[in-house]
Amino acid sequence: MSNTQLRSNCLSFVELLAQAIALISPTMTAALIIPVMYGNTGEWSWLSYALGTVMLLFVSFNLNQFAKRSTSSGSMYSYICRGLGLTSGGLGGWSLIWAYLGISMAGITGFSIFAGKLLDMVGLSVPTVVLFAICAGAAFYLAWKNVQLSAMLMLVLEGVSMLLILVLSVIVLSEHHFAIDTAQFNVSKLPWSNVGLGVVVAIFSLVGFECATAFGDEAKNPLRNIPRAVIWSLIISGAFFVFVTYAMVIGTRGYHQTLDQIDAPLNVMAEMAHVGLLQIPLSVGAMVSFFALCLSCINAGSRVIFAMGRHGIFHGAIAETHSKNATPHVAVSIMAAIAFIVPTVLVFAHQVSLDIFNWAGTMAAFGFLVPYVLITLSAPFYLKKLGELRARDWVLCGCSLLLLLIPAIGSVYPVPPAPIKYFPYAYLAYLVIGGLWLSSLHKRKPDVSTSIRAELERTHAQFKLGEQ
Repeated sequence: MSNTQLRSNCLSFVELLAQAIALISPTMTAALIIPVMYGNTGEWSWLSYALGTVMLLFVSFNLNQFAKRSTSSGSMYSYICRGLGLTSGGLGGWSLIWAYLGISMAGITGFSIFAGKLLDMVGLSVPTVVLFAICAGAAFYLAWKNVQLSAMLMLVLEGVSMLLILVLSVIVLSEHHFAIDTAQFNVSKLPWSNVGLGVVVAIFSLVGFECATAFGDEAKNPLRNIPRAVIWSLIISGAFFVFVTYAMVIGTRGYHQTLDQIDAPLNVMAEMAHVGLLQIPLSVGAMVSFFALCLSCINAGSRVIFAMGRHGIFHGAIAETHSKNATPHVAVSIMAAIAFIVPTVLVFAHQVSLDIFNWAGTMAAFGFLVPYVLITLSAPFYLKKLGELRARDWVLCGCSLLLLLIPAIGSVYPVPPAPIKYFPYAYLAYLVIGGLWLSSLHKRKPDVSTSIRAELERTHAQFKLGEQ
């Protein structure tokens, strides 16, 4: 008989926080994304990160309406089902799979970029596809083996990398005697027309904060620890981005290239601050951080696939867990395989890793925005079903939706250059396929809606009984 139970009560608050921060991957933003932000909003780049953090905090407040009242594997998919019904929940889950796959590909390609830089330093050259295989293979093994081991490893890898970047930032500021950089607060130079696009970049940097909700079946004291992990991962990462962006703008000023033209800004910061010895550990930190990003996405995405398989949306085999490891090994295998195959095909099509990284991350951002909108809409309806809806909950929902319009519009207008301008259509085509699949599912299995509702209510009731 197949096993369909994940290992319960094994992830603490710190381990849940590690999963979320690893998926946000602050090191990734410092290593590759802040220059992109600077190209949009210049000296005011720190403000875009501050606005993006506040915006997603509003989304997290709506998300936590579910997280502090119910729990299950499957992240926002299960929550949206409870608030808006199974079709909306299915589309939300389908979209999350796209998002987690895209970010896992960004992790693999980012790993190859910095592994390649380190190998160049010692005069070695390894094919990009081999580096893809090393990252994807190691992430698969850890996700297949033990979720707790994965979480602790990600905590160490990302924590050390962030600490190195913070140390470098403090050194840079000390070189300037900790004087306030008035250029970054000059309102006359605030590029208002580009703030929306800057917030889009900030959202891309911060997506993944919700991934702690995917581990509802495995968390310790989930109704307390999951909401805390959601909020604190955003606050920690957002504050890190604002501070490091401010320091990086100062630390690269005067270099022969502007920040938006620099492909290794941390190394340039170290060079200009006369601490070139930090370049190697910073590159190592970036490399392992991208690996942690890939691992976190495989962990989170596999839980969404697992939950949808358990509900009959996908084949029942996807809902099986490993007899010894109690991990969703089939779903983990699917995530890891696709995350490796897609960038590998693009490399064989003569695309470079940095372009693949940018494309994968941009595509993934669309996959997060739709579930964020759906979870925001779901919250008041869920509270109404429980008889706990208040006027302020509608206000919170409305504010979140208005704020989400900024990245939604900013991602398509002004029209970006090719091939990015075609990405929204690719995502919409994927969403249509998911909608058609869900529609055919209801026709092929007319009783599926009843069984999913019953399963959601059963797991919810069992958890509540366990809490008592």
